[in-house]
Amino acid sequence: MQIGMAIGILLLFMMLSIPIGFALGLAGIASLAMMVPAGAIASLMTQVVYSTVANATFLTVPMFVLMAEFLSCGGVAEDLLLACNRLLRRIRGGLAMACILAGVVHAAATGSSSASAASLARASYPAMLKAGYASPFAVGAIAIAGTLAIMIPPSVSFVLFGLMTETSVGKLFLAGIMPGLLTALGYMITISCVLWLRPEYGPDPKRETQIATGSQSRGRTWPMLLLIVIVLGGLYGGVATPTEISAIGAVGAFLISLSSRRMSRENFIDAVGATLRITTMIITIIYGAHLFGYFISFARLTDTILGWVAEAGLSPIVVISAIVTVYLILGMFMDQAAIIILTAPITTPIVAGLGFDPIWWGVIMIKTSEIGMVSPPLGLVTFVVAQTTRTDLRSNFLGVVPYVVTEIILLAVLVAFPEITLWLTR
Repeated sequence: MQIGMAIGILLLFMMLSIPIGFALGLAGIASLAMMVPAGAIASLMTQVVYSTVANATFLTVPMFVLMAEFLSCGGVAEDLLLACNRLLRRIRGGLAMACILAGVVHAAATGSSSASAASLARASYPAMLKAGYASPFAVGAIAIAGTLAIMIPPSVSFVLFGLMTETSVGKLFLAGIMPGLLTALGYMITISCVLWLRPEYGPDPKRETQIATGSQSRGRTWPMLLLIVIVLGGLYGGVATPTEISAIGAVGAFLISLSSRRMSRENFIDAVGATLRITTMIITIIYGAHLFGYFISFARLTDTILGWVAEAGLSPIVVISAIVTVYLILGMFMDQAAIIILTAPITTPIVAGLGFDPIWWGVIMIKTSEIGMVSPPLGLVTFVVAQTTRTDLRSNFLGVVPYVVTEIILLAVLVAFPEITLWLTR
């Protein structure tokens, strides 16, 4: 009864358009008031603020976001796109595939999907239109390339999952490599299939080749590759902790943008301002989610669900499939950071209790978030690309449909074969 009332209060606040962080906190306080004295609630609120701020691992979040914003200001995505386009210039749809490949490299040095998508949109959309791509197809490829930053390490989403579930961030980063590369390959295959079925969506081959070979003086990739080597090599080599390596990456991104002579005073202020806004949003959600999480803990929701599953005699894979379906639906309506922060502490013990690896579950959760980032009606990355390119949102959502189908297939493969995810961690 109390759980139903708590969820009802949370949904009411969300329907009133209260920001999710405040909605979670207010719902948590109201729900706790049904179970514990007011003095205990005040003590819990103090504990939540201190435990969140005093956690040094949380510094990883603003540093990775700042790194992404600095790279976005420096126009690094444009250089990556030109280099990848020259590499794939002889393949039909090579510019769209180059966008995916550039998204892989960009993701390996950022960790923020929205920043990655905005950078790729500014760099690739005019060139794709010039080459003759249909606008919805071009935007679909750009948006889906941006989502790779949520899966390929270093990923802010993996950091949040690790913080909320006390899971190794380093192992989560390792586990995301193979699914991320498999996802990128699936996107490229999807591009080939769509252009084979609907050739009118594709470019003029001669024009695409001219664009690929017409800018030989641009497309420097060695600074970006050096940054990736420093970040991932330092992390997996045990040279530095995730928190330390994120700060090193932010400094490296700043130097790259400065050396390219694209880092103006205005760009620097915009990058720092965007980082502050994103970090403030995330930490507010964490505060609220912790308060709501205390109520969930006091109400013993996890134990109740595990007991219900045991009594119902459901197989673990059926339970996992049901939870994944719920996440896919949530991803259409809620911010991905909010989903991870709110639900990961609840579902991870359930999944672990069913005998599954928490590292594998973290990747599956992030995969559902990846799908939600381009799915209507929320589709944050699709919104970002539409705003950047000033295109129609409805046609843009149609452009990502083939990739969403591919994502569902890949999600099923990762659920069926956990070793794909866990191979590197072992």
